[in-house]
Amino acid sequence: MRKFIINSVVFLFFSVSFYCIALFLWGSIAPASLKPNLNYRMGSYGHMFSRLSEAKNTSDVDVLFLGSSHAYRGFDTRQFSKHNLKTFNLGSSAQTPKQTNVLINRYLEKLNPKLVIYEVYPETFMLDGIESSLDIIANDENDIHSFKMALNHNHIKVYNTFFYGTMRNLFNLNQSFIEPANKEDDTYISGGFVEKKINYFKPIAFKNKKITFNEDQLEEFSKIVLKLKNENYKVVLVYAPITPSNYSSYTNTSYFDSIMRTYSEYYNFNKLIRLEDSLHFYDKDHMNKNGVNLFNEKLIEVLAKDNVIHHK
Repeated sequence: MRKFIINSVVFLFFSVSFYCIALFLWGSIAPASLKPNLNYRMGSYGHMFSRLSEAKNTSDVDVLFLGSSHAYRGFDTRQFSKHNLKTFNLGSSAQTPKQTNVLINRYLEKLNPKLVIYEVYPETFMLDGIESSLDIIANDENDIHSFKMALNHNHIKVYNTFFYGTMRNLFNLNQSFIEPANKEDDTYISGGFVEKKINYFKPIAFKNKKITFNEDQLEEFSKIVLKLKNENYKVVLVYAPITPSNYSSYTNTSYFDSIMRTYSEYYNFNKLIRLEDSLHFYDKDHMNKNGVNLFNEKLIEVLAKDNVIHHK
């Protein structure tokens, strides 16, 4: 029996070692079309690499933004600077609570915000979060938090990308990578915001749809809000504006609002500011620069009026 256990352990060790080596070699040389279960996209869409690199050297902010692309494309750090507010935007593409949890475990203590504004977009509670996890794995140092995230997903693509990324970190293969501030129509702005070249959305009709919750994501969200409050961080939940035509296609927004209000102070800015599809958005979900400016000023005004923030 003892010999069987020893042989099993040795076999497992060599099997894992062979798998990791083969995975690393295949991930390094094979074209993307031949590795569908390994998706390592360093410096990909959304400037995640630049954002996390800057986060490592930022501390003691007034406001920390969390959330999806609606966060990093919707909260312009320059607008808040005009009001003497130091902010940092830790949003990421399609960020679900599973990824938010990883990011706050890594960066919350150092950023040490006076206020956390968590952008809550209904669709992020309906996703599995796999693509967003791959984004974080490829653009940050991997640790126990990304390992737990991989276990949480229990998906072959996440496991493969995690192990491949961990080996790249181990051998410092990403050390010389520099992400350009300007990529196509996007420009990275210090503090984590990404500005899109001005463009305008052409209104279309949307089919009615219903907001539902992925129970795993809602559970993670509950843990995040509880953790923030237990550590005495003030938390405000914000539903950032989307095109009115898209917003009106949801049949149960009042239900979503009621759920969010049970967690923390909550503002649905689709009801607090009126923006136009063809003037203030570049696609159905995201504001252009004109919309961002109006939204940010309204947000600062509302939060100041409610004594959530104090600015000059």
